Amino acid sequence: MITAQSRRKSYADWRHRLLEFEVGDRIFLKVSPTKEIKRFGMMCKLGLRYIGPYPITQQVGEVAYQLGLPSVLLRMNNVLHVLQLHKYIHDPSHVIRPDPIHLQ
Repeated sequence: MITAQSRRKSYADWRHRLLEFEVGDRIFLKVSPTKEIKRFGMMCKLGLRYIGPYPITQQVGEVAYQLGLPSVLLRMNNVLHVLQLHKYIHDPSHVIRPDPIHLQ
């Protein structure tokens, strides 16, 4: 029994990655997809995986962070576990500037 436990612990430790954020970092919020439930305007396969980016306002515990959510998401709890967050890395080359449209 002890051998099996130690083997499982070694696999868990090998796959574990430590996630830490700082106050002021911008992160994406993970949205869990569920069938037949409309969340954030889309549903099923074409639904959003992450929404954001939102700033971190406070670290509540070792693995919990408080986010600065917009007024649209006020009903949602703003203290979230680290596994529901994904780091946002700003890259200016990913900004898409729309071309102006001329109407007649």
